[in-house]
Amino acid sequence: MGIYDRDYYRPQRPSFPLRLPRTIVGWLVLVNVVIYLLDSVFPHQQGESGPLTGLFALAGTTLAQPLYWWQFVTYAFIHSSRDLSHIFLNLLALWMFGRDIEGVYGPREFLRVYLSMAVVGGLVWAGVNSLPGGSPLASVIGASGAVAGVVILYALHFPSRILLLFFFLPTPAWLAGILMVVLDAYGAVFQPGGSRVAFIVHLGGAAAALVYYQLGWNLGRLVPRRLSLRWLKPRPRLRVHCPDDDPAPRDDPAPREGPAPREGPAPREGPSGRDAPALSDEVDRILEKISRQGKDSLTRQERRTLENASRQYQKRRPRPED
Repeated sequence: MGIYDRDYYRPQRPSFPLRLPRTIVGWLVLVNVVIYLLDSVFPHQQGESGPLTGLFALAGTTLAQPLYWWQFVTYAFIHSSRDLSHIFLNLLALWMFGRDIEGVYGPREFLRVYLSMAVVGGLVWAGVNSLPGGSPLASVIGASGAVAGVVILYALHFPSRILLLFFFLPTPAWLAGILMVVLDAYGAVFQPGGSRVAFIVHLGGAAAALVYYQLGWNLGRLVPRRLSLRWLKPRPRLRVHCPDDDPAPRDDPAPREGPAPREGPAPREGPSGRDAPALSDEVDRILEKISRQGKDSLTRQERRTLENASRQYQKRRPRPED
C-alpha cells in the first residue's frame, strides 16, 4: 500500500460547521433574518405585508393603548418583505458598527442600549404622529432607529476612523455621523409624509445615543437590584482566599516525638503593610462589582488585580512541612 493510499494522508473534505452567534450583534442579525424569512414565507395580506408585520409593527395609535406597548420593541425586528434593501442596509450597518460598540460597553449593556434606542425612536415617532396634523393610522417597521443610534455612538467613540461613504468616498466617522443627522432632519422637515422612510425614528434613536454618551449612563446600574432578577442567576465561582479568615490552629497539649523538622526557606511575605489595606479595599470593590454586574463587566485591570491578589494571598499562606 502506497503512502498516498493511507487514511491519514487523504485530504479531508471541507466542512462548514454551523454554530450559534457568540455576540449580541450576531444574535440580533440572526433574529432579524429569521423573522424576515418567516414573514416572507407566509401568505401576504393585500399583497404588501406578511402576517408578522401586522402583528409586530408600531402603529400611530399604540401610544394611547398600553396593552400594545410591547410594539415599541417588536417593530425594530420587522422589515419589509417586499424590499430586500430595507433589511440588508440596516443589518449591514449594524454589523459594521455594532461590533466595536459592543466591545466598548459589553454584550449586556449593548443589548440594553440597543433596545432603549429602538424604544425612544418609536416613542418620538408615535408622539409626533399623535399631534394635530400627524398620521395616527400610519405604522412603522425596521431597525433603523436603533441602528442610527449605533452609528452615532460609533462616531462619538471613534471620530477619527475613516469610513467609505457610499462605499467609495473616504470620510471621517464624526463627519459621517453629522451628515446622517442632517439628512434625516431634512427629510423629517421637508418630506414628512411623502417618503417611505421614517426619518423621525432615526432622529429619536440618534438623540437617545447622544444623551446616553454625554451623560455617561450605565443602564444596568439604573435598574434597581430587586428588579434586575440577578438573584435568579448563579453567583460567580470566582473566589479569593484570605488566610486571615482561617481558624487558628489548636495548641497540641504534648509535643510529638520524632525527628526535628527540616529547616526550609523562610515563608514568603505578602503585600507590605501599607499596600495591604488598599489592595484589600480594591478586591472588595471588585467582588462587589462581580456580584452586581457579573464577571463580564470586569476590565482587564480589575482582572489583573484579582490575579495579583490571589497570588499574594497564596504566598502568605503557610506551606505544610515535609
